[in-house]
Amino acid sequence: MKVIGINGSPRKDGNTAAMIRSLFSVLEEKGIECEFFQLGGKPVSGCTACNWCRDNPVGKCVIDNDRINECISKMAAADAVVIGSPTYFSSITTETKALIDRGGRICRAQGLLKRKPAAAVVPARRAGAMYAFHTINNFFLIQEMIVPGSSYWNVSLSAAEGDFENDNEGVGTIKTLGENLAWLLGKLN
Repeated sequence: MKVIGINGSPRKDGNTAAMIRSLFSVLEEKGIECEFFQLGGKPVSGCTACNWCRDNPVGKCVIDNDRINECISKMAAADAVVIGSPTYFSSITTETKALIDRGGRICRAQGLLKRKPAAAVVPARRAGAMYAFHTINNFFLIQEMIVPGSSYWNVSLSAAEGDFENDNEGVGTIKTLGENLAWLLGKLN
């Protein structure tokens, strides 16, 4: 079993990455392979509504000068998907939004993510995390993915790098999420 964790933050070692890696530590203890994918911080293009993906169902976008197609391929090959984004003005990063818009259309039309487990992780300085959390979960739900719960929503109050590790409730929430995701993967496989 393999889980892909996509970091939509431009900070490759920030709180979003820490949340994904914390989740991975629980999964890896249970023998689940995990791969970290750094999406944020590199230029990406949004969807241009060209409909190429509709007319050419090959599992990729016609825009091929960024990492979105690689990310789509990794999500399709994985048994479960984790997407993390920091909270930017009560929403997600542009990189994460590009993945949702471009990958969403391709994956949904071809059923590439259907019935795969998925989880969102979202740090925020103070507020706005719930909208970002819901945005990622809405992507999962329209893909017909299975979203496990945790002891709280998968958010953390984290402003400066390293704050996640000091958010005891956030760390506990991610640990419980890891337990539930591992259990779900075991039941499905």
